Amino acid sequence: MTAEQQSPEGLDVGPVTDWIVGLGIGAQPPLTFERVGLGQSNLTFAVSDTAGHRWVLRRPPLGELLASAHDVAREHRILSGLQGTGVPIPDIHGLCEDPTVTDVPLMLMSWVDGAVLDSREDAEALPMAARAAVGPSVVDALARIHAVDLEATGLADLASHKPYAARQLRRWSGQWEKSKTRELPELDRLTARLHEIEPEPGEITLVHGDCHVRNVIIDPEDATVRAVLDWELCTLGDPLADIGTLLGYWPQPGDPPTMRFDASTVEGFVTREDLLREYAEATGRDVSAVPFWHALGVWKLAVIIEGVRRRQLDDERNLSASGHFPPEVVDGLVAYAHGVLDGQH
Repeated sequence: MTAEQQSPEGLDVGPVTDWIVGLGIGAQPPLTFERVGLGQSNLTFAVSDTAGHRWVLRRPPLGELLASAHDVAREHRILSGLQGTGVPIPDIHGLCEDPTVTDVPLMLMSWVDGAVLDSREDAEALPMAARAAVGPSVVDALARIHAVDLEATGLADLASHKPYAARQLRRWSGQWEKSKTRELPELDRLTARLHEIEPEPGEITLVHGDCHVRNVIIDPEDATVRAVLDWELCTLGDPLADIGTLLGYWPQPGDPPTMRFDASTVEGFVTREDLLREYAEATGRDVSAVPFWHALGVWKLAVIIEGVRRRQLDDERNLSASGHFPPEVVDGLVAYAHGVLDGQH
């Protein structure tokens, strides 16, 4: 193996190359593997061959993982079920769980060309018309996800059909207890407030669970969503949860600097109010309970980032290009979620 072909952390290039070549997708070895993206959960690698073909490889984070988290095989099942439904996703080429190749599941997908808005600079590179279209395009993708026929896609048993808000509060409270790096009374108070205003159970649809501008690939000219990525939190539940999550990842000018997701603060992007109106018009759903889901989405993000911090403290190999999250990020998200419930955002 040459220096250029040294295995990156988490992959054994030789066996993985043999597996990919054996899929019959025209891969010409030797293959190169490069860690890409700012994601802090499942690791993503760009795979290239000598003929100029590209693919995307996914694997769980390095080190010890919490139960039920980062299930690449489950993500493969979801994406396989969604092929041909009209939901914009990559093509799926294979799942590997062979212990002679890998100690964790690996999933290979097609490479989708386009723009990912990882930074303010990425957003500023879009023409003004595309900036205005990003929000409506993401909302359209969510509407497609929420319209998926669960029986036809084989996803009706993906998760429980019990009340979703209660499931989310229970699950992520448990994740917090397992991954927290310190005590945070304001988060405990936020959790209690969410329990107090938990909405009545609504309809059950497919829910992406983590939809925002860093998790979609868009056409750089008209902002059409070409692919929705990172399905590891996908489940069955209330579709308004996805809108709440999107709003939580959609800061606008004048908001406190609670997170590193500032693409939507660039001139020309629509407001959170616009997103909510677009979704209501596209789906006909009653969106009056969205403030709860908005606050829940921010609360969940705080728990997720605390888990990222725990994994980074335990194993620095899990650092992405965006580096460490300081504890103040989590504190700011908790304060912001309280503000959502107080009607300030």
